[in-house]
Amino acid sequence: MDTVRYYAAVGLVVTLPPAFGFWFVVHPFIGFWRRQGSGFTYAIMFPAMLAACYGLFRVRGSLLAVEYGTQWMLVGLGVALYALAVVVETRCRRYLTLRTLVGIPELKANDEGPGKLLNEGIYARVRHPRYLGIMLGSTAIACVANYQATWILMATLVPVVYMLTLIEERELRVRFGEHYTRYADQVPRIIPRLP
Repeated sequence: MDTVRYYAAVGLVVTLPPAFGFWFVVHPFIGFWRRQGSGFTYAIMFPAMLAACYGLFRVRGSLLAVEYGTQWMLVGLGVALYALAVVVETRCRRYLTLRTLVGIPELKANDEGPGKLLNEGIYARVRHPRYLGIMLGSTAIACVANYQATWILMATLVPVVYMLTLIEERELRVRFGEHYTRYADQVPRIIPRLP
């Protein structure tokens, strides 16, 4: 179990920060990246993300210096949270193509019009279900791994996701106008309302 916990922690601390870093570089400067095109954007951003992952991997020993051992109650909670994350992500994937998953519509919105606002299925219950799924899945991994670094990462994940949704929604309001404003008024941001 210690090996599983260790690799779960490595996977989380090495991949999550660069992935969110990508969107913090792209979304606030979306106009710039759209003018450059998706090919240029990914030619710059993908190697930068790989370099960040590699850098974090190189310092994983110090990042994962403090671990709290296997806590079976946390493992059980982690398994339940991960199952919930899989349900959320599966429902998201019904509406998302690979192009959407990697952000091509955001980078091409000016060229192809605003695109289609997702407001059906799980998107009728929560505006950002992918962020919900990421938060559930990452928390699940933190529960299983039970390293100090994973818990610190989870503590920072909530404000990071909140800031990213604000940045993303500003851009969505520009793309979809009043249609998005009405949608945002009716559908909660990340935590769905109970039926």
